[in-house]
Amino acid sequence: MAKPTAKEIGSARAVTLSFTNMHEYGDLLVKYLRARKVVFIDRLNWHLPHIDGMEFDQYDTPQCRWIIIHEFGEVLGGIRLLPTTAQCGTYTYMLRDGQRGLLADFPTDVMFFEAPLSDTMWEASRLFITEDVAAHRRIPIQQLLMQQMIIASAQLGARHVIGIVPAVWSRWLRRLGLYAVPVGPRFEIGNISSQAALFSIADQLQWARGETGTPQIPTGT
Repeated sequence: MAKPTAKEIGSARAVTLSFTNMHEYGDLLVKYLRARKVVFIDRLNWHLPHIDGMEFDQYDTPQCRWIIIHEFGEVLGGIRLLPTTAQCGTYTYMLRDGQRGLLADFPTDVMFFEAPLSDTMWEASRLFITEDVAAHRRIPIQQLLMQQMIIASAQLGARHVIGIVPAVWSRWLRRLGLYAVPVGPRFEIGNISSQAALFSIADQLQWARGETGTPQIPTGT
C-alpha cells in the first residue's frame, strides 16, 4: 500500500498503556474508556457496564494492556490486549469465557476449537476507530493501531493474537498488506457481524517495524 502522508498521519501517536505507566499520560485512559462508551454503547447499543461516561468490563484489569491512538489528548482508536493465561476470579479471557457459557448473549460455539491457553498468545478485543477520524485518515490511523498492536504484543512475548473482530476487519487488513485467519463462525453482536480470528505476530512483525517500506510508528506523548 502507499505510504501515508504526513498530513494523513497528522500528530497522531500510538501508545501502550498499563496500570504501571498510565500515570505518565494524564487522563488518557479515562478518555479512552469514554471513547469506548461512545462507540460500543452509544453508537452500537451493546449492553455493557459503564459509569461516569466510561465503558469497562471484567477484563480491564492490571493483566491487560490498552493500545491507544491519540492526537492532542483526544482518542482516535484503540485495542485491548489480554493474555490467554489471565485469571481474575471466575473469568479468564473473553473468547474462552464465552465458550464456557459465562457471558450472557455470547455464543458458546464462537470458535472451531477449544480456546487456547498459551504464554505466547494474547487476546485482542474492543477494536475501534472513532467516527471523528476523517475518511482520508482512516487507513493511516488503522495502520498505526495495527503497528502498535503487533509491536506491543511481540514485546509481551506473544507470537499470535486471537480475538473477536468485526467481520469486515479482514478486508481492511488486506488493504494494509496484513492478514488474519478466521477461526470461528460469523455471529451477531448487536447489529455488527463479528468473527473470531487468529493473527500471526511473528509473521508480520517486520511490517510493523517499518522494514518492508511502511513508515515507522510514531510513539510517545
